[in-house]
Amino acid sequence: MYLTTFSPLLAFFLFFTGAIGDAQMFTFLVRNKCSFPVWPAIAPNFGNPVLADGGFLLEPGQVKQVKAPPKWNGRFWGRTGCNFECAKSGCLTGDCQGLLSCNGSIGVPPATLVEVSLSEDQSKPSFYDVSLVDGYNLPISVVTKPYNSNCNIGGCKQSINNACPKELQVTDATGSVIACKSACLAFNLDLFCCRNHYGTPETCKESMYSKLFKEACPSYFSYAFDSPSPLVNCCSNYYVITFCPSKWGTWTNFTLKMNSSKQI
Repeated sequence: MYLTTFSPLLAFFLFFTGAIGDAQMFTFLVRNKCSFPVWPAIAPNFGNPVLADGGFLLEPGQVKQVKAPPKWNGRFWGRTGCNFECAKSGCLTGDCQGLLSCNGSIGVPPATLVEVSLSEDQSKPSFYDVSLVDGYNLPISVVTKPYNSNCNIGGCKQSINNACPKELQVTDATGSVIACKSACLAFNLDLFCCRNHYGTPETCKESMYSKLFKEACPSYFSYAFDSPSPLVNCCSNYYVITFCPSKWGTWTNFTLKMNSSKQI
């Protein structure tokens, strides 16, 4: 027998439980402050749901709100130079199988990664970082709202693409550097990838390449065992992820401005 009438009590129950569900959700405000389009992408770790179809377009100045459930963990990154209008669709950096909506696919490195592990509820700290272990393509910042200086991951002092050694460079058809590989990605050596004999903090040390990354972007992971750890843990249900958060060379000024204004 099929139910043909809709109970007001059931309607109230669905509304009430839905509201509770929304209240438990975490929010990511993804913002593009670059002077060019960015195609943000999101990939969940195994067992977690895909958010926002896994990818979308943000024109300069645009923002998009993305909701995530408690205990969600995965990564965000930005794609550049994308074209989905032709037979050979895809992106010059961060591409995910030539698709606009990555639907859980992990992007092709090098790309700057925001790695997130949300808590089971908003009263407990969530963990997040920005990593260059897979290389760099864009500067990214992560802050909480309301702003907390202890929860801030700032942008970069300069574009790593401008300082990228030739052996790490990824270039476009014109020869312009559009991304910079990590030493691990470029050479696939245990020494740089912190594997096998070099799989501990005692044996895997910073290299001249990771030092270059660290000097440009002090608050990012420059290699697997970066120390002190740039991993941030904070209690918040609202995070702002910004592509191109500041002009090159103004990382400190950006941080000071955020401290004084407390605005996103």
